[in-house]
Amino acid sequence: MQSRVLSHLIYRSVLALYIALCLISASVTNSAQAADTTHSGTVVKHPKIGLALGGGGARGAAHVGVLHILEQHGVPIDYIAGTNVGAVVGGLYSAGVSISSLKEMFTRGTLMRAYLNVPLKLRLMGIPLVSTSRLLGHKSFDGLYRGEKFKSFLNKYVPESERDLEDLKIPFGAVTYDLIEGEVKVLRKGNLGAVLQASSAIPVLRKPVKLGTDADPLLCIDGGVAVNIPVKEVREMGADIVIAVDLNDNARGSKLEEYYKPGSVSHRVIQAHLRSIDRGQLDNADIVIKPNVDHMGLMSRQPELAKRAIVEGETATMERWEQISKLLQK
Repeated sequence: MQSRVLSHLIYRSVLALYIALCLISASVTNSAQAADTTHSGTVVKHPKIGLALGGGGARGAAHVGVLHILEQHGVPIDYIAGTNVGAVVGGLYSAGVSISSLKEMFTRGTLMRAYLNVPLKLRLMGIPLVSTSRLLGHKSFDGLYRGEKFKSFLNKYVPESERDLEDLKIPFGAVTYDLIEGEVKVLRKGNLGAVLQASSAIPVLRKPVKLGTDADPLLCIDGGVAVNIPVKEVREMGADIVIAVDLNDNARGSKLEEYYKPGSVSHRVIQAHLRSIDRGQLDNADIVIKPNVDHMGLMSRQPELAKRAIVEGETATMERWEQISKLLQK
């Protein structure tokens, strides 16, 4: 009799232990799936998405419009690579700077004022003084602006403990061109402000930025001289799908009278060069978003033009939304 009672107790204990283990296993499985599920409980597995944000100075306001729509629709961004203003917007967004703060930089003109902290005309008038100091032995890299104030302006938007590229919320790469080695460099580590300063150092206008170490220095300028829309670069970072944003002028003819305006020839030459180097990159993108920003100069500080560029970025993204949605469902 005692033997039967003991056997029954052992059976119940084993059964209870089995049920407990099953419940624990189910709980662990559900917890593991939670990170990849929607509120409806459907498992979500999305391809890795990368953004390739092109250069374009003040036209970068359109990048903010693109990011705004992608964020509104819950598109998960896994990687961002950018050149020039594409690096500035992409780097700050990767660091967690909000869309509203990015919009404000452009619509209030604070970004461009920090970039050209002294009016260009005054800077040109000071060239004789710079030449004199060089004759007296002062060494300085070629260019009109150093860019230190621009670096400080960018860094103030990010806590000091989070300013290293390796600590950003979204993996990010800034495209630069190293004058010493004569090749493109995609910077993935270092101080955020310094790296963005380097990627936007337009030759002649801005002095090149010394990065790296004394033993292995880099002398970096705007990566747009060789890679303006870094599609290949963001794919190499790990992206399965690449969305490229092109801020270049739409290809069009021009009139003789347009070239009486100062800067018109250089603008036309730069745009022709960018279209040439961008062609191969854009062919390799899965989606190309092209906001209409022909109305805006590269150094514009006009709030109304910045607001219009943001809207153009939003509009161009919505025009590609069906295509984006289909790729996300694969």
